[in-house]
Amino acid sequence: RGWGQMLPCFLTEDVAVDNHAMNGRSSLSFINEGRWDAVLAKLKKGDYVFIQFGHNDEKASEKLHTDPGTTFDDNLRRFVRETREKGAYPVLFNSIVRRNFPPEGVTEPKGSYEVEGNVLVDTHGEYLNSPRRVAEEMDVPFVDLNKLTHDLVVDLGVEKSKSLFMWVPAGIYDFCPKGKIDNTHLSIYGGKVVAGIAMEAVAKVVPALAPYVRHYDPEVYAADYKDNKISF
Repeated sequence: RGWGQMLPCFLTEDVAVDNHAMNGRSSLSFINEGRWDAVLAKLKKGDYVFIQFGHNDEKASEKLHTDPGTTFDDNLRRFVRETREKGAYPVLFNSIVRRNFPPEGVTEPKGSYEVEGNVLVDTHGEYLNSPRRVAEEMDVPFVDLNKLTHDLVVDLGVEKSKSLFMWVPAGIYDFCPKGKIDNTHLSIYGGKVVAGIAMEAVAKVVPALAPYVRHYDPEVYAADYKDNKISF
């Protein structure tokens, strides 16, 4: 689950969440598919727009790829500018961390490894800095969600951090009998944890939203998984 899907769990009932995020989209394809226009068409004065891209902007496909410092930044500037033109308020986030623990000596990240190392290695590079740069340039609230999730994964360690992501054991679920190892996409539990962390940070950088943030003890929603198995 994306963390945006879990935001209602951490907001008071008088806040409406309209999640336009779509998997596999970059800032470029989100614009070209008309998805950004759909957001603008529904925006009202006083709304808040949470903007996070990067994972798919990194990909080589012409339909997806943008470059940090140029085209990626330009798209983020457009999102900010057009949000403000509607009288709404943008908030920028950088990408959450990938759970990338490569074996010692491996420098090119990939989806998974038969034997993992002990050091969490970044996969996003300069794409992490574009939202921060645009936020500073255009005076936009910014949440360094990469650092927050990086620290979370490091604190949990190699084994426990699997519960945040789509590590599906073989033979447990009919929809995925062979199991699945995915260090990019979040589990339901992971989505809740990241959404909670994100909203705690939002409450600090956007004080006007702080009264609408609900705070949960992680031990409460940890009940969504047992023994590192995902609950659906």
